[in-house]
Amino acid sequence: MKRKLTAVSVYHYVRLVYRSALFLALLAAYLIYRFRSGEEITKRMEEQPLVLTLAWVIFAVEMVLRFFPSRLESPGCQKQFRRNYIKSGKTEIVIHDNNSTVLVALIWIVFNGIFGALRMLDIFDDGIMILLCAAYSVCDMICILFFCPFQTWFLKNKCCSTCRIYNWDYAMMFTPLFFVRRAYAWSLLALSVLLLVRWEITFYRHPERFSENTNDYLRCANCTEKLCRHKKQLQSLWKQVEEYTAKRLRALRK
Repeated sequence: MKRKLTAVSVYHYVRLVYRSALFLALLAAYLIYRFRSGEEITKRMEEQPLVLTLAWVIFAVEMVLRFFPSRLESPGCQKQFRRNYIKSGKTEIVIHDNNSTVLVALIWIVFNGIFGALRMLDIFDDGIMILLCAAYSVCDMICILFFCPFQTWFLKNKCCSTCRIYNWDYAMMFTPLFFVRRAYAWSLLALSVLLLVRWEITFYRHPERFSENTNDYLRCANCTEKLCRHKKQLQSLWKQVEEYTAKRLRALRK
């Protein structure tokens, strides 16, 4: 039976659309300015700051809203708030993926450190680093909506609701901005790091809010996102496409 998307899921798709549009716009601008005139995209954008200002405002507002409870956000990032702590009656705090967070952090730092080194050697320019951020922002939504390598390969959490590092997303997204010496770049990075620090402080002060065993808010019955159902529908559709393709190929071989 088909199920309608929840308001939270629709919000994710809206963000996927405008982040993808922003990435494509930045990519087109980079290619035009870099290869036609040799100008850096940052210089050109600062001369005509409409897109830059709009992007900064959108991401700054998104991050500021993360500091407060919201019905449109995923339970994955909302579990940190006291109002979303529903006592289960159990006292054992179980967070299976906690040890893997260090590994994820190290991999991300090393991975982006390579790009940073290329920037410091002037092989990459600021435009590439900004494009990386835009690409990461799209990948962030893909992780939520379709497939998350961190969940599948490292953390092994059942869904986004129980994700240990959900609110690391903006800090990971804006990591390349560390190498862009612009006030607007560092301000976004600083805000994202503040969001991460607040998340980690809450985790260490109130780990019971992050465990499905002690917090019934993280139970499937209380989920306001229901993306797992949507993902199952997509997997079923993909399986049907594969079966149809295989059938057509067999028919063509006859």
